[in-house]
Amino acid sequence: MKVSLIIGILIILILSVVAIFAPLICPYEPSAIDQDSLLMSPSSKHLMGTDTLGRDLLTRILYGGRISLSIGIIAVGIATVIGIILGSIAGFYGRWIDSLIMRFVDLMLCFPTFFLILAVVAILGPSIFNIMVIIGLTSWMGTARLIRAEILSLKEREFILAARAYGASPLRIILRHLIPNSIGPVLVSAILGIAHAVLIESGLSFLGLGVQPPIPSWGNILIEAKSTLGIAWWLALYPGLFILITILGFNLAGEGLRQKYE
Repeated sequence: MKVSLIIGILIILILSVVAIFAPLICPYEPSAIDQDSLLMSPSSKHLMGTDTLGRDLLTRILYGGRISLSIGIIAVGIATVIGIILGSIAGFYGRWIDSLIMRFVDLMLCFPTFFLILAVVAILGPSIFNIMVIIGLTSWMGTARLIRAEILSLKEREFILAARAYGASPLRIILRHLIPNSIGPVLVSAILGIAHAVLIESGLSFLGLGVQPPIPSWGNILIEAKSTLGIAWWLALYPGLFILITILGFNLAGEGLRQKYE
């Protein structure tokens, strides 16, 4: 097994466990305000310091990890399902159906994804649900192309011809034979997509169009760092470090899997 894959999986597992068990690990509530601890630097009482309202930064980062990772995983789940469905139909049926779906993919790729998400969020309003759905609905094109290419190379293989000869329906062939044998590259794309989704969510929250306070996410924790960077460096360092480590973990895992499937 590739070293990058092992390191990536370890990072993802550690982050996931810490996020899941945040209520048991954290000594404070994420929204607990302490007027006596405003902008306190890292210490034994507050390992990563406090913010402008005296809230424990470590607690907010760990709780924010639950939100950021959940949005990334669910958004990529939505994108993967859509991509698999459309890519499978395009690859299996071909002809005008393939052309129609691929032209729609090309149309979606013409729009800058982040600006498209910004526009939709501005119209629908920022919320956790909206962000998950919007990222999912604007991130499926790569998966569709991947699985279409895999199915185009598989559908003329002997085991698919044998399934046709036995009278298997197109739906059965797609679900039982084509998709399971095409899932490797899709899995790699999904893992890399989670890192991309976490980064998008952080960017949206930083701009005030993502997760709204007082619910913590890594992006909206960074908002406070803009005005306090000169006196409270920890507000920028630690959330940014968690974002960096998360993206690094998923990228290492995705790259390791990609090399494994080559």
